[in-house]
Amino acid sequence: MARPLRIQYPGAFYHITSRGNERKAIFKSNADRERFLSYLESAHDRYGAIVHVYCLMDNHYHVLLETPLANLSQILHHVNGAYTAYFNTRRKRSGHLFQGRYKAIVVEKDSYCQELSRYIHLNPVRAGLADRPSEYHWSSYSYYIGKDSKPAWLTTESVLGYFGSYESSARKNYRKFVERPLGLETKDPLDEVFASTFLGSDKFIAWAKEHFIDQGKADTRNMPVLKEMIDRPSLKQIHQTVESILAKDHPLRTNLAVFISHQYGGFPLKKIGAYYGMRGSAVSQSSRRFKQKISGDGELRKIVAEVAVRLDLVEC
Repeated sequence: MARPLRIQYPGAFYHITSRGNERKAIFKSNADRERFLSYLESAHDRYGAIVHVYCLMDNHYHVLLETPLANLSQILHHVNGAYTAYFNTRRKRSGHLFQGRYKAIVVEKDSYCQELSRYIHLNPVRAGLADRPSEYHWSSYSYYIGKDSKPAWLTTESVLGYFGSYESSARKNYRKFVERPLGLETKDPLDEVFASTFLGSDKFIAWAKEHFIDQGKADTRNMPVLKEMIDRPSLKQIHQTVESILAKDHPLRTNLAVFISHQYGGFPLKKIGAYYGMRGSAVSQSSRRFKQKISGDGELRKIVAEVAVRLDLVEC
């Protein structure tokens, strides 16, 4: 089974998500949510975790987290493990609560923390749980806008620092920044994630490759994401390979190229969209629909496999 790539270094900044097994609820009461937040607090106290932003939904959670001690695995083992033990005991159940391991995206902090904080705080609005983010109790937003007194374990200063030198004006500016797009379609910062693991500029990605990917020792068989980073073909190469296999008038030609670029190539949705003249959300939808289509079409699966083999790609 392919293992996720875990990058840990002092001061690393992460967008963490973890979903309930089979997408089932992981929070069934306010007491559950309070208990989970208590584990974020103890992660801060015991392991030095810096919690910048959080949002607890019904079947998943989002956290923006910084690790001065390069101990992400220890922090998430504590948070998810302790909460699972609590939840199972309270509900008289056993087994996994979360769907696999948590997802951790390494983020270039200065470039993306503003957009990610807005994306996380608007989650309840997108899900229809609130009309405005300030109405949702189970996120850090009320602390950012000064509606409630923040707990000692939550750090808001780093994000608010981008919106003004004085706390009062920074809070007002941040609220405008988050709530301005309400009712409008906004860009998803996660469209730009590279190789399912990194979110940052080309310079940041190059730095990550240099410091964390040993091309001579990388286990690309058990950790396919490394293969994407080491010898990934270009979007043009993928496009040309698809063209060499499918006839010019084939109705699924572009869909296949988009699917391969997304599912196998590891490119950010934004870059795929720019290449094919599509929005990032349209790329995601096209890729998902194509994946559903090939599940019941053996001949189409063979074509996908042929493209992947010619390009020496493995699925993300």
